[in-house]
Amino acid sequence: MRPKKESAMIFKPQLFHGEAPTVAEENPTEATLEQRVADALASTQGTGAEGLRVVASGGEIFLFGTVSTRDEMDRAVEAALTVAGVEKVTVRMETDEAP
Repeated sequence: MRPKKESAMIFKPQLFHGEAPTVAEENPTEATLEQRVADALASTQGTGAEGLRVVASGGEIFLFGTVSTRDEMDRAVEAALTVAGVEKVTVRMETDEAP
């Protein structure tokens, strides 16, 4: 009968392609989230971002201001929802269109 080999656990430093792993910001600050949404609005065609104000409260984004059309408002909401960390968009916008 063979004698039992004693085994030991060896822990190596965690590396990813030779670099220490980093964690992406899981809960961005409200200011960071506001800036990311503002950037998304500015880069979305057909959205007049210059007339909008973005306010974050947790994962909720509030959009304030005036846009030309209801379609423009819808595009602004869709753009805001594409940003990581945005859970909900509350619209406080007006349109130049007749009711």
